[in-house]
Amino acid sequence: MFKLRLAIDWTPNVNHIGFLIGKELGFYEKQGIDLEIVNPQDDNYEMTPGKKLELDLVDFAIAPFETVVSLNTKANPVRAVAIYAILQNDLSCIAALKSSDITSPARLDTKIYASYKARYEDAIAQEMIKNDGGQGNLKIIYPEKLGIWNTLLSGKADATWIFDNWEGVEAEGKNIELTKFKLSDFGIPYGYSPIVLAKKENVTAKKVLYSGFIKATQKGYLYAIDHLSEATAILSRYVTDYDRSNIDLQKTISFTLPHFGDETTCGIMKQERVSGFIKWLVDKSMEDHSILHQDLFTNELF
Repeated sequence: MFKLRLAIDWTPNVNHIGFLIGKELGFYEKQGIDLEIVNPQDDNYEMTPGKKLELDLVDFAIAPFETVVSLNTKANPVRAVAIYAILQNDLSCIAALKSSDITSPARLDTKIYASYKARYEDAIAQEMIKNDGGQGNLKIIYPEKLGIWNTLLSGKADATWIFDNWEGVEAEGKNIELTKFKLSDFGIPYGYSPIVLAKKENVTAKKVLYSGFIKATQKGYLYAIDHLSEATAILSRYVTDYDRSNIDLQKTISFTLPHFGDETTCGIMKQERVSGFIKWLVDKSMEDHSILHQDLFTNELF
């Protein structure tokens, strides 16, 4: 049995369901893998999944595609590649309370934005405002990560980035109306998020083992599609007490299932989508042209 470690990006949630199912139902074990899921709460979010990968503390990390770019463009580059796309469609958005006067991104000018301090996040939010005719003049704050969602609900922030299939479901269950702005609706060709990334050297050296990890992972996500009740029960065992009490877990899984893909697309990334996002980053001077020529993802493990 080979021990592999996966650093997840947030406390366990619907986006992680395939890994949780694979672990609970022995899909990884059948591939000869003992998978340890590393929860960011263990170090109070002090070290990002990407940093854990860089330091060889884990084999895999879950992060937005931006992390792959960031690692490859560091002063001391880390040759990382995306190896699995958890969602085939972008379910994230920038959200504001409907009770506010923020009816479009342009109305976010001079407003308070609660940021996760993710790579490009602030710049992307500002570009969205500009694309809607505003100035991109945000007041950006950086609360504790686990408290960011509540800064919006409590009125301490006017907007933040959410996953509609998680915080959006919580809001709906509490009859909290949100105004949501999807990046694609405002000229931003966002890439895959979240994705699983690994070091390129390990993808080559441990190809058979890592392929087993991908097979078990894909099997977990596909299993969720046909076993909603069982998937809900498994997710319930891993989420925080707060999430178990405040989020309709079956509803969040039902919302997300169509976006995992099918047997031919689940986990797969398309060159045109990746290239579109990378080119946009370069065009907006967020990245150097050299990134256009790097291999940032692979489907070779499928």
